[in-house]
Order: sequence, then structure tokens, then C-alpha cells
Amino acid sequence: MPTRRETLQRSAAVAGLLAAAGLPQFAQAAFNKSAFEAKSVQDAIKAAGGATLIESKDVILTAPDIAENGAVVPMGVSTALPGVKNVLLLVEKNPLALVAIFHSFDSVDNNFVTRAKMGQTSDVYAVALMADGKALWSKKEVKVTLGGCGG
Repeated sequence: MPTRRETLQRSAAVAGLLAAAGLPQFAQAAFNKSAFEAKSVQDAIKAAGGATLIESKDVILTAPDIAENGAVVPMGVSTALPGVKNVLLLVEKNPLALVAIFHSFDSVDNNFVTRAKMGQTSDVYAVALMADGKALWSKKEVKVTLGGCGG
């Protein structure tokens, strides 16, 4: 069984090899700063590569009707459409609209879930960005309450 010192030395060596191989550049390339800094839903979709916005029943958004705790609102998106490049979750009235980007391929089951922080009642959007530039979306209003009474 390796000692703690040996484990730390091996971990440092692996981290050094990954850094030398350029892993930080790959991580940076995957992060779309302009999309995450966009203030509106439309600006975030455009920055993520969406051109033509089309409402679609093939993009399924799951979120509660009433969120009792706005700090941890569960939400998800799924679609069986082929040609999906990215899947986005957005909250319209958040200071920064984009909550998450999920990168996709045809071999991936496009079914993603996460939690988001919401400061107030807002429309939540699920968007499937297609390879041809179309942005297929669906939305749902989520009411944020303190006590869950819907007021």
C-alpha cells in the first residue's frame, strides 16, 4: 500500500504531465465566457451559437411550478432530436441568464439535470442548439416563494 507521501508525489507528477500536455487550454476552450456573461436570454443563446429561435415541443423542460427555496431550484432538459450540438438552461430574470451549457453528440442521451439559483419568479428556458444553427426552445414559469404558498 503506497504511503501518503508517495501518493502526493504521484499526484503532483500526473498534474505536471497534464499541465504540460495543455489540459488548461482545453478547459478554457470549452468555457464560453461571453455566453455566461450575457444579461438576456437572447444574448446568451446568440453568444452560444444559436441563430434562428424556434419554439419546439421536442425540447422538454422539467422544473417545479413553485420553488420553495430559490437557492436550489432543480431543473432539467431532454430531447431525442438528432444533430444537437449544445443544450442550454437559462433563467430570464437572473442577473446573468445562462445557468448551464451541456455539450452534446448524436451518441449522447440528451437528458441533463442541474440545480440553479433563482432570486425571483421567472421564466426558465431549455434550448437545444442544432448543428445547422437553429435554437429550438421551450419555457416554463417557475414561481419562487419563501414558504411555498405560491404568493
